[in-house]
Amino acid sequence: MVVRLELESVACGYGRRTVLSDISFAVEAGENLCLLGPNGVGKTTLFRTILGLISPHGGRVLLNGQDLVHYSRRGRAQHLAYVPQAHTPPFPFRAVDVVLTGRTAHIGMTSTPSPRDYEIAEEALETLGASPLADRIYTELSGGERQLILIARALAQRPDVLIMDEPSASLDFGNQTRLLSLISSLVKRQDLSVVMSSHFPNQAFACATKVALVKDGGLLAVGDPDDVLTEDNLEAIYGIPVSILESDREGRVQRVCTPSLS
Repeated sequence: MVVRLELESVACGYGRRTVLSDISFAVEAGENLCLLGPNGVGKTTLFRTILGLISPHGGRVLLNGQDLVHYSRRGRAQHLAYVPQAHTPPFPFRAVDVVLTGRTAHIGMTSTPSPRDYEIAEEALETLGASPLADRIYTELSGGERQLILIARALAQRPDVLIMDEPSASLDFGNQTRLLSLISSLVKRQDLSVVMSSHFPNQAFACATKVALVKDGGLLAVGDPDDVLTEDNLEAIYGIPVSILESDREGRVQRVCTPSLS
């Protein structure tokens, strides 16, 4: 498999303050790595480092085998796409116009989108089943619909790696479930490498092929969800006792994490 993103002993933070250190993992094409950890542990700081928005305090971020420092800002955007937790533009754009901004890395800030750029934006919407939203005003869409448009914008970049910061944070249970299913489908169909963050182990069970647990300024464990998401590890990062339950549904074993309430 092709390694799209690799972190080698990365340390990151702001100013002189290092938040995380000795972070190492690799994400191949067709993999989804879920970064789990409590609030304030440094997940967003790590994402900003991967995206090249802040420089690492140490170590290297490799994108397609090349150190990120050798990429221009535009070059990074042609390979790395980012889906934030929430986004509200200052003007009431149509949804398709928001998606078209994903083509900026390929056409430049002041260039006019070509017919091909419109085709790519429409293809991204169609991939997500969001074509009916194209001409609607983005600011009038529901939270779940906005999240689809942000993902479509990222897909319009035609990236190798998709970074998603708590993509289901503002969604209800039903839309969270649909989104996780969509992420799994995109990883397989688009041959993407995805790195997403979450607070919830069950989301990692649902869609991740690899998990990284963040605790006390570093990584507690990285690997297959069934190996990493153990009761001991989850208690260590969240500070509460948990139970891992298994169920067999149509011949497929499903695992879920529940708090052990006293």
